[in-house]
Amino acid sequence: MLWVSVELDQSSSSRKSMPRGPLFLDDYTPQLSGHETFPLRYGWLKKAFDAVSKCDGEAGGKSVFLADEAIARFGLGKNMVASMRHWAMAAGIIADGKEPNSVATSALGRKLFGESGLDPYMEHPASLWLIHWQIAGHPKKTTWYWSFGNYPSANFERESLVQGIEKVSKNRKWSRVAATTIKRDVECFVRTYVARHATGQAAHEDTLESPLAELGLIKATGKKDGFRFVRGSKSTLGRGVFLYALIDFWNAYSPARTLSFEAIAHEPGSPGRVFLLDENDVAGRLLDLEEFTDGVFRWSETAGLKQVIREGDLDLQAALNFVDADFGRIPEKEVA
Repeated sequence: MLWVSVELDQSSSSRKSMPRGPLFLDDYTPQLSGHETFPLRYGWLKKAFDAVSKCDGEAGGKSVFLADEAIARFGLGKNMVASMRHWAMAAGIIADGKEPNSVATSALGRKLFGESGLDPYMEHPASLWLIHWQIAGHPKKTTWYWSFGNYPSANFERESLVQGIEKVSKNRKWSRVAATTIKRDVECFVRTYVARHATGQAAHEDTLESPLAELGLIKATGKKDGFRFVRGSKSTLGRGVFLYALIDFWNAYSPARTLSFEAIAHEPGSPGRVFLLDENDVAGRLLDLEEFTDGVFRWSETAGLKQVIREGDLDLQAALNFVDADFGRIPEKEVA
């Protein structure tokens, strides 16, 4: 879904103030449900991958999530099974297969959870950053993409997100989008990234509801229903995942062999926006590209024009090889 062409004649300042990105294209179809109100939970992606790997790509394979046996197979209720499948698809761990009614494991799924997977139990932060990118860096998940890519403020309340998406829905004339559906989606979004706080053993389990909360991207502010996006450097985000995200974004954004610093740092769906990086951190990572990629990608700052230049194709499958470099020692988690 290339969308840069509609903005080439706009200045940087005007672009920042205008609604833009894939959500504002005429052929965009919103997705505001599918999770059955459950955020992504620990162990779900591995369970879904393992189940699909046994019928990988076979016709009728989708029944692994739909048959009556699925409840016993996964040890989950019917709605949770549906939610698990939803998140495995959204995270790019599984995908629709080529055969009728089939489902297959993805290259990313095999990279993380396969027989020689890098992180089958999601113990490394690189896995969490990859999954976050897959969910929030692609426009399919409307609330996730809009909240990280288009929401204009660092601070928010659930209702402000709901109202913002309602406004977009009305302006874009999205059909069959109910206010209650948006509200449930926003609630699930917040629960995906914010740990719950209470007392007792049950509360401890609630705080670990979603693994993406470990990234510390959204924090409660202490005010009633107040939250903030935690922008700044991300010490646990490695070079490989950042480059993979950059290539993925570039693929969707433009076919050009150059990509501006402005786009990488600020456009909806860009690594800068999705990872909540500040400009200094983005710049430092881009300066490192030439050495990390042996010159395939390089930073250029000529005549005041800051951009990345690529010498090769934007091969997303090949880009997965770069993430291997991030799965070494587990870095210390930062305190936001």
